Amino acid sequence: MQITRSIFRDDHEMYRTTVRRFLERECVHKQAEWDKAGKVDRETWLKAGREGLLCVTLPTRYGGGGGDFGHAAVFAEEFARTGVSGPGFRVHSDIIAPYINRIGNEEQKQRWLPKVCSGESILAIAMTEPGTGSDLKAIRTTAIREGDEYVINGSKTFISNGLNADLIIVVCKTDPGAGAKGVSLIVVEGDRPGFRRGRNLDKVGCAAQDTSELFFDEVRVPVANRLGEEGMGFSYLMGELPQERFAIAVTAAAKLEVCLEHTLKYVKDRKAFNQTVWDFQNTKFKLADIKAQAIAVRLMIDYYLGEHMRRRLTLEEAAVAKLFATETLGKALDEMVQLHGGYGYMLEYPVARAFADSRVSRIYGGTSEVMRDLISRKL
Repeated sequence: MQITRSIFRDDHEMYRTTVRRFLERECVHKQAEWDKAGKVDRETWLKAGREGLLCVTLPTRYGGGGGDFGHAAVFAEEFARTGVSGPGFRVHSDIIAPYINRIGNEEQKQRWLPKVCSGESILAIAMTEPGTGSDLKAIRTTAIREGDEYVINGSKTFISNGLNADLIIVVCKTDPGAGAKGVSLIVVEGDRPGFRRGRNLDKVGCAAQDTSELFFDEVRVPVANRLGEEGMGFSYLMGELPQERFAIAVTAAAKLEVCLEHTLKYVKDRKAFNQTVWDFQNTKFKLADIKAQAIAVRLMIDYYLGEHMRRRLTLEEAAVAKLFATETLGKALDEMVQLHGGYGYMLEYPVARAFADSRVSRIYGGTSEVMRDLISRKL
């Protein structure tokens, strides 16, 4: 992109080399197999754990890498570069594990995190329900306390890592009449009686990412499985959502850059009407616009990345980053697919896979409309 990036240190770049080698060695050639299966094999998770690629930001005493979000950003960029989709490593490591690390007590951390870091235990977080999307206050799943146990009833949908998950953080109502103040976070092990997994959902993109329905029918879990204080779940979710949303923005920025590179190569090679597609003024102007957009996104993301590494990224700033990066990517991808002609609709081409896989970035983690609402509150 002809931009000198100063945000990363030498240790970040060393980690980049490790991640890139792992993805090229262990993941790229498995993509078609994963797409067909609708999920990633457990052995790949274990290999990622053995190479220290999971939970890189968690403390070393629990098996994590002891790094910062810069390492997580490197991981996201390398996934975008290779085009690998399916492994829910980042959801597991950068979105869900931090809940346990920041909210959990020492006994919970010792009990769960070592296997989470090694890849032996895969994480999911169950927020969305069939009747609720981004409105988390409206969830209906309940966890009613009976002595030293909670009894959980309800259902969840669109749950990433849902089929593979060994530990699920369930967002539920411990006080159904208290609105947001009645929400709690409770960890449910995947082998609890009464818990079952529904179908692996058939999505537009990200075919290898297991995304499923989850059902809870009189599922009993000990009170010791509750994360943090009862009734504080909504507050905990709001505290972690900026990182989740910013992680989506980081991926979008990298995906925009790599798809621009692929498109430039394609149009300079592809012939039409006795000249290359690049020779048409329309092509040059469209790609000039995309180049300018990619630079703008990159400068924004690197600025906010520095802020987040200093723990200064706000909820509003994360919303700005997610909204701008994902909306820019979506519009640019549509243009780049068009420049590929019929081949832009073929999944063997990186731009087509990106077009299908990236559409969800404007939906999950909070829709673009929710981001606009959050931003507008500060205007």
